[in-house]
Amino acid sequence: MVCTMAFLRALLSSARAFRWGPGLSAGLPSDDAVLLDAPDERLSPALVAAALGDFEPAAKLLATTRDAADWESRDRCLALLVAFARSRDGWLGGWLAAAPRDPDALLVKAALAVRRAWESPAHAELLRDVGPLITAAAEADPRDPVPWRLALDHARGTHATHTVFESLWEQAVRRSPHHYGSHVAALRYLSAQWYGSHRECFDFAERAAEDAAGDSLVQALPVRAAYALLRDERAWARATSVQEDRIDDAADLAIGLSSAFPAGDPWPAEVRNLLAYVLVARGRSADALEQFRLIGPYATSFPWAHVTGEALGGFLEARAAARLGVASSTPLRGRPEHSGRRGH
Repeated sequence: MVCTMAFLRALLSSARAFRWGPGLSAGLPSDDAVLLDAPDERLSPALVAAALGDFEPAAKLLATTRDAADWESRDRCLALLVAFARSRDGWLGGWLAAAPRDPDALLVKAALAVRRAWESPAHAELLRDVGPLITAAAEADPRDPVPWRLALDHARGTHATHTVFESLWEQAVRRSPHHYGSHVAALRYLSAQWYGSHRECFDFAERAAEDAAGDSLVQALPVRAAYALLRDERAWARATSVQEDRIDDAADLAIGLSSAFPAGDPWPAEVRNLLAYVLVARGRSADALEQFRLIGPYATSFPWAHVTGEALGGFLEARAAARLGVASSTPLRGRPEHSGRRGH
């Protein structure tokens, strides 16, 4: 009887998937239309030029973000330029040769060195040698918080004390009180994986979100704390109802943030990808599917590469799981049921 019932449930699930499949695919780009870590329209020309060895468009772009004090865009552009330079840094060498004191070139140089050091098993030792590069980038433009975000990542990897970390944190937020990258760096330091706990992560993230504007990416900080708890198998196995509520509250807050941006907007793409992961993990399939619609074609390496090891495949699998989850909860006659806040 048990086997028969399981078989019937599987048949009903498949029937629902076929019944609602076309409707559930509405608004979702096809698998082959999904892009991974796609640059926005400002950065694309700079990356194309960099591939040809021309550093000037990248230099102009970063200078523009610095002049406008657009630190969020500056940090995001930096990340994609460093990802490019990681395998093809000849253009950066030409840039530094032409303008050795350029604050933007020094920032890319420091960020690239930090990334390469972190990729090594001996990252603690290698990061110590990177310190002077971060200092040079910070001194090149004292207004810029992004070198201090690098300093926070550097401090975590070199086992800096809480006192040292707090002094760096003060320097970062003095320059930009709600800089998302600096907050993410602080959250990592406070994580259970490093020098804190899941409770400290949530406390910090929730306070930061309360202080930030409604459309600030810092509103997504609690969902990063939620992600860290969900990924910690031992901690999640003994999670309390209070922790589950904090995860769902974090997801709801991030849903509100996501709704402040247009569908298919690349700016909140990473936040939406992270939120979709948390919602799928919590069994909130309908909410997750809505985020996948808002994401459109903009998949991001984080969090999927950390979850599956293959970012694009992980994204597509999670999207399919959300669609099947909604189909499975839909009566054969009627409308899809709301997934609710609780999941498994």
